Amino acid sequence: MEFTELVDYPVTPGTLTEWIPTAPCDGANPWFVDARPSSFVQESRLREAHTDPWSGRESWLGTAFEITGPLDAESFGRALNTWIDRHEGLRSHAGLTPGAGDLRRRTVAPGRVRVDSQKHGYRTSAAENCAHLQSLFDGCTAPTSWPAFAFATVEPPDRDRAFTVYFAADHALVDGYSVVLVAQEIDALYRAERDGVDPALFPVGSYLDFSAHERTRVGELSTDHPAVALWRGVLDRGHGQLPEFPLDLGELPDHPSAQRGLSAWVLDRDDADAFAVMCRKIGHGFFAGALACMAIVGSELAGADRFDAVTPMHTRDAPGWAGSIGWFVGISPISFGVRGAGSFADLVRRASVQVTAAKPASQVPFEWVCDALGTSPLPRFVVSYMDLRFIPAATEWPDRNARALRSKQYSSDVHIWVNRTPQGVNIAARFPATESATAAVHRYVTRLRSLMEEAVGTGTCGLPASVTR
Repeated sequence: MEFTELVDYPVTPGTLTEWIPTAPCDGANPWFVDARPSSFVQESRLREAHTDPWSGRESWLGTAFEITGPLDAESFGRALNTWIDRHEGLRSHAGLTPGAGDLRRRTVAPGRVRVDSQKHGYRTSAAENCAHLQSLFDGCTAPTSWPAFAFATVEPPDRDRAFTVYFAADHALVDGYSVVLVAQEIDALYRAERDGVDPALFPVGSYLDFSAHERTRVGELSTDHPAVALWRGVLDRGHGQLPEFPLDLGELPDHPSAQRGLSAWVLDRDDADAFAVMCRKIGHGFFAGALACMAIVGSELAGADRFDAVTPMHTRDAPGWAGSIGWFVGISPISFGVRGAGSFADLVRRASVQVTAAKPASQVPFEWVCDALGTSPLPRFVVSYMDLRFIPAATEWPDRNARALRSKQYSSDVHIWVNRTPQGVNIAARFPATESATAAVHRYVTRLRSLMEEAVGTGTCGLPASVTR
């Protein structure tokens, strides 16, 4: 599944309908006071949004996908109600209390949320529909109010063929893994309502329970935890800053500016399998192999003697969280020396050691680490890896025209996603929208692609002199 902005998705002409959750009183207040805390990363997002209204907008993730056949509006509305009941985090809202600044949570009981629809009529312009969707999601996903998520559908001129579902939610409610679960669940629940069949969905845990569990677990940690030492070492090498993209991005804007993005399929399914086999033969995993290739790129194009980045890793550490919707993500530094490597296998091994160290470190919230270190640096170069091959119905994504979506971003960081899917490997990136930064990131991804292809073809990668010396 590709991970792109909405403007890169093939929005069609057709009838656009908004589907917005509500919590009607129906004679009794549907909200109850909920003592469960927010997760560390969610609290950070909420406080940032309350402090800086600009940051409270346009930080959403979402998805788009097709469902075959004409839209049965009543069945679709009931399916959305059931889906929201299934994921408690979507029925909850935490806000800051006036003065004290404490986060207080309220939650809606199951069965009390209703999705209202508003049809906007047929539009002959795909661009007009795209602009409407962009405005809807940018305006309806601020975490400072509920709901911070919304749906839309577009029925094309040939309504018997398929309709497209669009979903977006503020990052406080979802992560990248969450949004790739949405298509299969909504489709299954819709067919259950329309055709009376069993949706066959596994039970899922509540993100609110996960958050409470995380607070209890972290409350038992001490500041001499290895994760603190790992982050301290990275910050000391960076003079208090987190790693930055190795290539020169040029002069960056001194004001908020929308980033650019790219998406490229770099390996097909067979080549992705071959790359994974090559990594296993030398005793390590796919991600370590990709990081080794990135380390070569940084050394070859920028003379970097280390590979340094921040990587997100999931915190779904129990079966109950596997299908849950929430922000189950921690981050960890990845840092290893590049020079003096005797072979590509040596670089993969160095990367693998860091991936192994990153996994337990990512389970310790970065926000807690920052408190322990008395600092709050921002990630500047982020490399994300997800293996999405075993997501339910992942093999159907091309037929459903399914894609993960992200909002515009207004920062100067560089983020690279490496996603392994049943169709192959997709690399996506977002970066500052300047000519220099665009050229640098495109050059980086192009070389990364060629190295991964070389590894597939020969079983290894040649090392430049900047690495071997």
